[in-house]
Amino acid sequence: MKYKNIIDTLVEQQIISKDQLQIALIEQKKKSDKLESILIKLGFVSETVIQNIIGQTLGLSCQDLSNVVADNEAIKLIPKQFAINNKILPLNFNPDNNTLSVAIADIFNIFIIDKLNNLLDNSIKIEPVLASQTDIISAIDYCYGFELSIDGILHEIETGILEFQNNDYQQPLIRLVDALLANAVKHGASDIHLEPEQGFLRIRYRIDGVLQQIRSLHKKYWSAIVVRIKVIAKLNIANTRIPQDGRFSLNLSGKAVDFRVSVHPTINGENIVLRILDHKKAVITIEQLDLLEPSLIILKRMVFNPQGIILITGPTGSGKTTSLYSLLQYLNTEQVSIMTLEDPVEYILGIVRQTAINEAVKLDFENGLRSILRQDPDIILLGEIRDKATAEMAFWASMTGHKVYSTLHTNSAISAIPRLLDLGVVADVIAENMVGVVYQRLVRKLCPNCKQAYSPNDEERKLLKLSKTQDITLYSAVGCEQCFQYGYKGRIALMEFLYIDNQLQKMIANKAATYKIKQYAQDNGFITLAQEAKRRLLAGITSLDEIWRVVGID
Repeated sequence: MKYKNIIDTLVEQQIISKDQLQIALIEQKKKSDKLESILIKLGFVSETVIQNIIGQTLGLSCQDLSNVVADNEAIKLIPKQFAINNKILPLNFNPDNNTLSVAIADIFNIFIIDKLNNLLDNSIKIEPVLASQTDIISAIDYCYGFELSIDGILHEIETGILEFQNNDYQQPLIRLVDALLANAVKHGASDIHLEPEQGFLRIRYRIDGVLQQIRSLHKKYWSAIVVRIKVIAKLNIANTRIPQDGRFSLNLSGKAVDFRVSVHPTINGENIVLRILDHKKAVITIEQLDLLEPSLIILKRMVFNPQGIILITGPTGSGKTTSLYSLLQYLNTEQVSIMTLEDPVEYILGIVRQTAINEAVKLDFENGLRSILRQDPDIILLGEIRDKATAEMAFWASMTGHKVYSTLHTNSAISAIPRLLDLGVVADVIAENMVGVVYQRLVRKLCPNCKQAYSPNDEERKLLKLSKTQDITLYSAVGCEQCFQYGYKGRIALMEFLYIDNQLQKMIANKAATYKIKQYAQDNGFITLAQEAKRRLLAGITSLDEIWRVVGID
């Protein structure tokens, strides 16, 4: 009855089609998995949607465990291995009524409740709380701590004494690499830097755009770590004198995480940088950008333009690709054909036809775009406009009636225009086909748990153009356990939007000076990045130090 209710609801609400259901049923005969799990693996529906439908059926809401702080008394009642095996998380124990609330993914599974009752000798009443399986597994790591800590593995290597017995025993150096990767994902890192020095190995994580040194290891571990990473990334372990690139996937904390590996020879040995591609964080919705209403209207006006080019600009690491994916996901329906050319493909999007550039078979942006135009697309994404040939092909595609999205390295939205002229695109072509430009930078968000309020001093008021009588509160970073003592947790995009209206078309066609274009745009409501940064600052989202580091105030 459970499966019938959930699946019928998915079909009735047109979340999945009957064809998709049929495909899932065929796969179920091969794998004997639950139908919901197969639908999730095939990408037909998300785990969150499934959990919400279960919640609707039972009159419950799906618990968000992203910022969960479990009760220590509850954690003590259930061993970690029991929690992992049954995919549950104890949340709170109330001694007054002897009740234990437990987050459970499969809330219909009476065997789990029976196991819990047997574990607790039926002395405690169980209150099931609905939550997603991925969130539960991730929260178990957070609430219980790592089962195999890095320090514990290093102690085992040095002494030969196991930290604890495990039936799935693996060599400690293999577990050391896995623990380093899991630790980076737990800290929310985007990159792992493994840097050999003359006598030691430096390990740094890039967290929210800033490199943080995590620890140092003796160099005797380095050769084994290099071999392990090269093996799982399918690289040549014998050749240590040439750069190599690879990729691998792991399941960490209940979610699939891809790692892109770059190996580079240095005088102290091979330097390794791993880019972490977390699918769960890959795409955010337009609403999650938290834009002002005028900016959101401009963005939607750009997106719904029937043809032309939209550019996302900014420096390396400013989230351009993530924003592009968000726009594509917003437009991604069965009524639209979307095709991409990327170098490389970082995240997989359902329905979208994605192609990776491959120079070895002469599949570059130019040849790939020629082929895509014969595939009857409505929307085309080019990973990046790098040279004259790519720029001309992108504008040529837009002139044939397609919507084209791409990225460009510039220092502002308006500077995209002189940059395109430098690449050799004709001014008239830019004017006629450019829909708009989005420029963005990422700033760290203050940790909401520990940020500290203060009143700005005279110098800060002058910098922000605030009068001495204005009652304004700013916030500074402090550091706590929830943000790993960094004072910041997560990042947010600051964006400026330049929509190309009729007057701007004329100015671009006449090669007007950049400062004149900027003056016209500001006179007509253009919000600069500094103005947007000030808004986020006064809202208490970030700090003055962070704004100054990334954007500047002038």
